[in-house]
Amino acid sequence: MTAKLDYRWHLREVMATRGLFQTTDLVPRLAERGIELSASQTYRLVTERPERLSLRTLMALLDFLGCTMDDLIEPVAAVRTGRNKAAAGERPHRGEGPSSVGEFRPKRARIVPE
Repeated sequence: MTAKLDYRWHLREVMATRGLFQTTDLVPRLAERGIELSASQTYRLVTERPERLSLRTLMALLDFLGCTMDDLIEPVAAVRTGRNKAAAGERPHRGEGPSSVGEFRPKRARIVPE
C-alpha cells in the first residue's frame, strides 16, 4: 500500500519572518512580477491552504520572499479521516486533525453525588 501524502502551507509564517504581516503587502509585490490578484484572492492565498496554484504565482512568491519551495510547502503524511478510520476498525475522535480547535474546548463537567 502506498502512503498518502498531504502538505502544509507556510506562506503566513514565511511572510512574518520577512516583516510582512498584512495580506495586502503581497498585492504590489506580485503585480511587479506580472501577477494580478485581487485583495480577496491574496487573502485566501495567505490564510488558506491552496488546492491549485499557478507556477508563475509560486515563482513570484519565491522570488520576492527570497525563500525556497521547502520553506513554503511541507510534505506530510495524510491524516486519516473518520470514514477511513471506521473502515480500519478505529473510532474517530472528536476534535482530531491539523485544523482542530478541540484542545481549546472546555472539558464537560461531571457532577458526582455525595
